[in-house]
Amino acid sequence: MDIATSLGLAAGVGVLTLVILMGGDLHMFVSEHAAILIFGGCFAATLIRFPLAAIFHGMPMGAKFAFTMRRMSQRELVDELAGIAEIARKEGPIGLEKVECDDPFMAKGIRFVADGYDTSFIRDNLERDRDNFLTHLDEGQKIYRAIGDCAPAFGMIGTLIGMVQMFSNMQDPSKLGPFMAGALLATFYGATIANLFCLPLADKLHVKLVDEEINRTLIIDGILMIREAKSPALVREMLLAYLPEKHRHSAEDAEAEPAAA
Repeated sequence: MDIATSLGLAAGVGVLTLVILMGGDLHMFVSEHAAILIFGGCFAATLIRFPLAAIFHGMPMGAKFAFTMRRMSQRELVDELAGIAEIARKEGPIGLEKVECDDPFMAKGIRFVADGYDTSFIRDNLERDRDNFLTHLDEGQKIYRAIGDCAPAFGMIGTLIGMVQMFSNMQDPSKLGPFMAGALLATFYGATIANLFCLPLADKLHVKLVDEEINRTLIIDGILMIREAKSPALVREMLLAYLPEKHRHSAEDAEAEPAAA
């Protein structure tokens, strides 16, 4: 689970709730008209921007990956692939059949090598799998960003509607307060949905999309080198290029210590 996402959302909701309760109660900030306008308007605008299938697929997938962490880090992926290369070198491709891997994408590549598929098939299949996954994840990012972009605009529309209603009922002072509250709450709902939920989730998904692209490309290169029977040392050395500079040096030092011993 991605603790940062959950902690950030909880902290944001907590801060808003605390500030609201310090100056009144939550009932003051409940408006059915504002909620209908914001949620209904954002949903309608999203339907216009994206196909229905992309919405029902991209939103749940985006929410899932915004709150989850990858099972293996890049350093762990390099170590895992180097270990698998060692097994393949000692026992041959048939020895990979008993290898268990927590990463489904890597496990798929290992199965291809164990089954004896040629290099071009493995490359094409894994790259297509990677690209399809990244495309769907990018859809989720774009949908959340689109909602974040239009929510404040619909909040402004709600404010304008509320002000028109307020000025149209100037002869009845009892209606001015509710109309003004509804107008301001529409802006509040739109700004909150955009800046606390949708836009941060879209940015988190973008970061994870870039990270996942690097990780899956690393796995593909490692699997192909294993298929070509490259030495474990060469596999590790080639894959270390995917790590950040600091982690790359620490990995090289950790590998050098057993050799020196």
